Amino acid sequence: MKADATRLRAALSAPPPDIRLFLLHGPDEAGARLYGDLLAKTLGTGAERVDISPSQLRSTPALLADEAASMSLFEETRFIRVSGAGEDILEALALLLSAEQAGNPVLVIAPTVKTSAKIVKLAIDSRQALAHACYEPSAGEADRLVTELAQQAGLQPDHGVARRIAEASAGDRAVMAREVEKLALFLDAAPDRPKPLDHAAIDAIGADLTDADAESFATAVTMGHVTDAGDLLVQLAESGQSAIPWLRAIGRKLMMLADLRRESDSGGDVGTAMKRHRVHFTQEAAVRASLLHWPAGRIAAALDAVRSAERAIMAAHTPGDIIAYNAMLDMARRIARR
Repeated sequence: MKADATRLRAALSAPPPDIRLFLLHGPDEAGARLYGDLLAKTLGTGAERVDISPSQLRSTPALLADEAASMSLFEETRFIRVSGAGEDILEALALLLSAEQAGNPVLVIAPTVKTSAKIVKLAIDSRQALAHACYEPSAGEADRLVTELAQQAGLQPDHGVARRIAEASAGDRAVMAREVEKLALFLDAAPDRPKPLDHAAIDAIGADLTDADAESFATAVTMGHVTDAGDLLVQLAESGQSAIPWLRAIGRKLMMLADLRRESDSGGDVGTAMKRHRVHFTQEAAVRASLLHWPAGRIAAALDAVRSAERAIMAAHTPGDIIAYNAMLDMARRIARR
């Protein structure tokens, strides 16, 4: 069944016994992971999370149904999470939904899967599954989300503060949550001791880096300008802000290059494609030059590296930002050597 955000949050807050599968698809992987965090919070701190990789399900499709039906040795609540899923786990999901029993909920995060995918259709057609498309929030939605997060943390944002946090977070839900948490700690705020949140507090914990900085960084990385990328990365590290918006900027740039590459390889008009992506005429020559260093295979590998770095940042107990810095600089160095 298809679920909107309200229905999904209600189901994750009180999982219905007849729902075996929560399929979260679409490009907002950070938002999908926050929904996963809500399920974990609902099940309690003692809940056991079983992570299964898509490659495991490709080789052993029955594993998912087996894990969903298995009992914990210590009688703890369990749930199964599959991250980075794609169409190749269709058989595993079909076996899960057709199994005689499955007591443990399964959460599948599929950021590259579109609404037309077979696994999405499978979940929508099943009364034992909920499918939800995760997209980055609009500007208005992001403002409301920041305001809600702030209020839950005991913060009372002044006019314009929510918009400033949303813009600095580039619409990324996980980054918004992290920034609000950081501000609550700084102001010693909590639901039982609310504190006003003004622009001075944001200024005190680090200067904003604008979308223009992120776009400049993405351009430097994809063109192999290592020195420029390094200088901007120092600013990011000193600001204390998350690297996720900058990774997203690189991802958008790579998706543009992928479209231009397809146009070029098929004999199409690259100039028309650049206009479609609103490339400024002063940058057209540089973009054409950088395209020479980006064959389709290299673009795909770079997008995988960007997604891996983003997952590392969101994972617990890892030096995520350092991993991301190294990945981004390594990308620029590789292009510079071409």
